[in-house]
Amino acid sequence: MGSESDREVARKAETILEKLGIPFETKVISSHRNHRDLDKYIETAKSDVFIAIAGLAAALPGHLASLSTKPVIGVPVSGKVNLDSILAMVQLPSGVPVGTVGLDNGTNAGLLAAEILAISDSEIAKKLAKYRNGTL
Repeated sequence: MGSESDREVARKAETILEKLGIPFETKVISSHRNHRDLDKYIETAKSDVFIAIAGLAAALPGHLASLSTKPVIGVPVSGKVNLDSILAMVQLPSGVPVGTVGLDNGTNAGLLAAEILAISDSEIAKKLAKYRNGTL
């Protein structure tokens, strides 16, 4: 997430990932305030999918997508100007895709990350099916 103020939205994604038994790591790294740390993190992260939660100018998802070929899921965060974060994610230039979920929708970000991982992990696919039918 871009800042500690995004914690509530991140918690929604964490809750889903925990429920599905998917390991994750949550970090606060601003692409504006400490882009060098973010660059290093992207380079060394063992993640298969990134969930990037950011508000206002929301540079985090695009920054991640520009430096990685791994899927990036953007979660725009509501605030003083809600459209800024949404547009920053959905209007990225061609060649730098970010899958974007709804405003503050950390839950869908966690589910989309799980769906991506389930393509090559049958256990996650089974858990997702149980989640969808209400038995998990």
